[in-house]
Amino acid sequence: MLWAGLDARAITAALAVTLPAHVLLILSGGVAVLILLVYTGIALPAIWSAKPARRKAAAAVPRQVLNACTSGGRR
Repeated sequence: MLWAGLDARAITAALAVTLPAHVLLILSGGVAVLILLVYTGIALPAIWSAKPARRKAAAAVPRQVLNACTSGGRR
């Protein structure tokens, strides 16, 4: 595989050099919209729920996502 020996930063840098600026803006805008939709469609209803168990689970999700992102998905 072409990208087997590269880390995420190297892949991102290679894509940033090869793709025109307007394509990067469109992709970053799409990612921002996707994150916003997930947040408003999943996180907010769970946080505003009347059920305590659902609120507790909703509070744990961002922590799990951040832990996965910072540790590279490894435990």
